[in-house]
Amino acid sequence: MNIIYFLIGCSVLLALVFLGAFFWAQRNGQHDDLYTPSVRILLDDEPTDKDKK
Repeated sequence: MNIIYFLIGCSVLLALVFLGAFFWAQRNGQHDDLYTPSVRILLDDEPTDKDKK
């Protein structure tokens, strides 16, 4: 029975770590630009000197 209390404590601690990581990402602007990554594959890259030869 003691192992259940340990596992519940570990899962709550892990959930708090993930919640903290989510709020850290929100505060640092990780999810600000949702449009550009979805269309980046459609945009052409600038040609380099190696491509021009």
